[in-house]
Amino acid sequence: MTHSPATQQYREKQAGDLQPGDFVYLPGDGPAEEITSVDVQNDDYGVPALVLVTTHDGGSVRIAARSSVPVGDGVPAGAGSSLPDAGAADAGAADAGTSDSGVQDSSAPDSSSPAAPDAPAPAEPAVVVPPRPEAPPAYIGPSAEEMALIPEPAGTPESVVLAAASNHKGKNGVQVLADRLAKGINTKSGSCLRDLSDLAFNLCVVLKDPDGSLAVADLLNVLPFDGNLDRWASIERALALSSFICRESGQTERAAVYEKLLRAPESQEEDPFRARINARVRQRALNEPNLYDKEIFRAIDNGNQEAEREWRFLRLEALLFLRAHGGSETIDEDELGRRIGNELEAVRA
Repeated sequence: MTHSPATQQYREKQAGDLQPGDFVYLPGDGPAEEITSVDVQNDDYGVPALVLVTTHDGGSVRIAARSSVPVGDGVPAGAGSSLPDAGAADAGAADAGTSDSGVQDSSAPDSSSPAAPDAPAPAEPAVVVPPRPEAPPAYIGPSAEEMALIPEPAGTPESVVLAAASNHKGKNGVQVLADRLAKGINTKSGSCLRDLSDLAFNLCVVLKDPDGSLAVADLLNVLPFDGNLDRWASIERALALSSFICRESGQTERAAVYEKLLRAPESQEEDPFRARINARVRQRALNEPNLYDKEIFRAIDNGNQEAEREWRFLRLEALLFLRAHGGSETIDEDELGRRIGNELEAVRA
């Protein structure tokens, strides 16, 4: 077929479905011709094989029965004279636009008049950018002048331990720890740091020796945070205990130094997002501290005084840590002071 879709509007129809009255495009580039008759010829097996189409002008075309041919809309023969003249219709339409006096219809738009200015486009809604969340406060470590409030140890760490233990002869708990530490103190050893913090707690809580306890705790207090949480747990205990001892004795400036050292690792996270998440988790832990209530009540119900004392010791450590942090949103400093006093009496009883 040579019919161009740009010049001919047609649709395809199967040859076996052609009927008289359809308009078919014949081979070539002519208009659609009206079909006057359709003759179907079968093959030797009786199956329709060929369609013979005769058009109004006497032409004929053979089409395979299963092929598709272009068909379109046409005007039946003899009907062309009944259509109105296109030129007359155009002239009538032109005359309708003007009156007999030659005045142009005012309802028709005047192409010579200037076009109305375009209305301003509606402004797009402004994009609201939420403010950046506030970064958690940074806790900067104490200055050199503040660190000077912590006295230098009187001798080697081993001699400090032996001097503190020498005032409590016959106290097995203290002597066992002192003998083990006197063999050599390794600040990289987590077990050694734990023994130092245990010795400081025994001297202060059990034996009521805050001066000896503070001297031993200062061996830990000056150690920096190295990222190892196991070792830092022992240093953290010593710092919280030292802050309590200094505040009880009126050394508030020295206590503030210990509290700064305790909170300095909180500002080491450089990623703002992680710093905010860590601050939320830390605040939740301060607001909902584990004070071992269930364990203490269970030990009381079982009549196990030794287990009760050990659990109360852990509760005391948690309360001291909270006080060194300045309390929390659920427990203020006055309430912490009252609870710490109660636990000290229970542990020393």
